[in-house]
Amino acid sequence: MSVEKAVEEISRYYIGDRAVVEKILAALIAGGHVLLEDVPGVGKTLLAKLVSRVLGLSYRRIQFTPDLLPSDIIGTKVWRREKEEFETVKGPIFTNILLADEINRAPPKTQAALLEAMQELQVTIEGETYKLDEPFLVVATQNPIELEGTYPLPEAQLDRFMLRLSLGYPDDKLLLKERLAWKTDDPSTRAQRILSKDDVLALRAASEDVEVAEEIIEYVAAFAAMRRDSRVAAGASPRALISLMRAARAYALVKGRKYVIPDDVKALAVDVLAHRLYLKPEHKLEGLDPRQIVVEYLAKIPVPKWKK
Repeated sequence: MSVEKAVEEISRYYIGDRAVVEKILAALIAGGHVLLEDVPGVGKTLLAKLVSRVLGLSYRRIQFTPDLLPSDIIGTKVWRREKEEFETVKGPIFTNILLADEINRAPPKTQAALLEAMQELQVTIEGETYKLDEPFLVVATQNPIELEGTYPLPEAQLDRFMLRLSLGYPDDKLLLKERLAWKTDDPSTRAQRILSKDDVLALRAASEDVEVAEEIIEYVAAFAAMRRDSRVAAGASPRALISLMRAARAYALVKGRKYVIPDDVKALAVDVLAHRLYLKPEHKLEGLDPRQIVVEYLAKIPVPKWKK
C-alpha cells in the first residue's frame, strides 16, 4: 500500500508541482475537500481524473452554471407510470471524487446543496436521506480572474474546504514535449491503478494513529494568535486548527512517516488557514491577502526543536 508510488504515477502525467498532488491525497486521506483556485487550462480536471484512476475510485464531473439546480447535483424522484410509483434517480454526487467545475458560477442555493453534502456526507431527496459512498472528496474549482456572472462562495462556506490550493503554471516546454509524445491532451487513461478504495479507507484509518508530539500540538495551537491580529475580524477557529492537525497527520502518512514533524505543519498552514481568515473591511479594500498574514505568523511563531 504505497502512497509514494501513487504520487509517482500521478506525477508521470500531471506536469506540475508534486507538492500539490501530495496535498490533495492528504486531504482525501484526512476526509477533507479541496478548492482549486486558478486560471483555466492549468490541468485541474486532468489532476482530478488522474487521482481517481490511480486510486481506483469513481469519478464524476459537474459543470456549474447559473441555471444548475440542487436536484441536478443530488438527484430527484421521478414518477414511473408503468410501476405506478416514484423512483429515486441519484445525482452525480454519488461518487468518490466529484469535480465541481467553476463552483462560483452556480447560485447560492445550488452551492449550498453541495456544501451540505460535504459536511454531512449525506443528501436528502424528497424527504429521504441517502448516505454518500466513502471516501468522498470534492475538488471544486474557481476562476479568480473572471468575476462577471459569478456568485463568490461566502466566507462561512469556504470553511468547508480543508485546503485551498493554486496549481500555478507548469513547465511549458516539458508539457508540450509530453503532449506530443502522448498524442492527446488527456493522458489520464494511460495511468495505472496503484491503490484501491479499500486501500484508501485503510490509509484513512492509519492516519488516526499517526503520532503527534506535545510540541507539535503547541505549535499548531500557536496559530490561534491570528485571532487577535488587528487586521483580522475572525479567523483560526478551533475547527481551522483541528483541520490543520488532521491534514498534517495525513500529509505525514503521504510522506511515508507515522509521526508529524514541524515541516508538515509549515507545508500546509497557508493552504488550510488563509481562506479561513476574515479580514476587516478596510484591509480588504487595501488589497491585503490573508495568505500574507499566515506567512507572517509562520515566520514569527517559534518552530519546535524536533528529534525522533
